[in-house]
Amino acid sequence: MPEHRFTAGVKFLARFGSVGIAATILYAVLAAVFARADRIGFTPVQASLAAYAAAALFSYLAHKSFSFMSAGPHRSEAPRFLLLSATGLGVAYAAPTLFTVMLGLPLFVPILLTCLVIPALNLIALDRWVFARRGADRRGDPS
Repeated sequence: MPEHRFTAGVKFLARFGSVGIAATILYAVLAAVFARADRIGFTPVQASLAAYAAAALFSYLAHKSFSFMSAGPHRSEAPRFLLLSATGLGVAYAAPTLFTVMLGLPLFVPILLTCLVIPALNLIALDRWVFARRGADRRGDPS
């Protein structure tokens, strides 16, 4: 039985990671497109925020249906996901301010910490809070 749990865990992490990678690629592509599209007229900050919002929507729907396979109601899961995403965005803003501006560390430090800590915290928060009602024993594994 332990091997089955291990295999299920690896499959779950692969689904979780693939959604995160896809959302990141979607964000980067949309931010570049929005920033360069003359008809849209976005500033770089507006382009980034619009791309982040689109990637967050994709991420929510993909995590709900693919990573966590949750049948919970959108009315409770979507606001929690939105709050989690806003918190992540806040950390991504605050980390460089704290580590580079206030502490004088090189930029790679807050970027590396953000890239490592936010996904790990998101995994825990998504599992235990956002999609927690999906069933205590499922953990996103259909078998």
